[in-house]
Amino acid sequence: MTDRSFSSLPPTGQALPRWDPLLRLAHWGLAAVVLANQVFTKAGGSLHVALGWAGMALLILRLIWGLVGPREARFASFPPNPLAALRQMAGLMRGRVGHYPSHNPAGALMAYALWACLAVIILTGLAMNSASPMVQAELEAAVAAGDWSMVGTAEEEDDEAGFALVNGEVFEELHEVAANLIVFLAFLHVAGVLVESRVMGRNLLRPMLLARGGRKS
Repeated sequence: MTDRSFSSLPPTGQALPRWDPLLRLAHWGLAAVVLANQVFTKAGGSLHVALGWAGMALLILRLIWGLVGPREARFASFPPNPLAALRQMAGLMRGRVGHYPSHNPAGALMAYALWACLAVIILTGLAMNSASPMVQAELEAAVAAGDWSMVGTAEEEDDEAGFALVNGEVFEELHEVAANLIVFLAFLHVAGVLVESRVMGRNLLRPMLLARGGRKS
């Protein structure tokens, strides 16, 4: 479904995909979580952990919505197809655009790549610190008060569960690599939206903000 015919210009009056409210909530919610944890929170802090749990909930919500949501949100409408993505990008370089019911092929690949990065970030974050935000806040408060007993208990539990120091370092390294990669992918995503908006003569950001598939002016 990702292989569509190309044209030099989008047909007048043809609307862009309409994104439903839940899809837009997951999209912007995940973007906010990534931005906040990259820029504003302390790694391992209670707010960082709380946002990580929120990100996990949003990612699970989006994945479920990809199975049961409306047509534009379903994975079946934008399966990953690297060859179709290459054809689409080659067409864009020649000023030609295709028309798709959901994400275009390049956008689909980017979506799956971003979700994969998020999954790695969340899973490694859980492996490093499986405590809930409330427990994490209690630990920080205890340490601030000079009570290290809770930290010692947590370390003993980790040892009993088989979390050796080397495993923690591996998880931390994977977490950092995935966190840096998702920032790079996000910049590529924004650049791609801007380039295609320029070629199409349409604002591709507006439908994701307002759910209205704007028409070519």
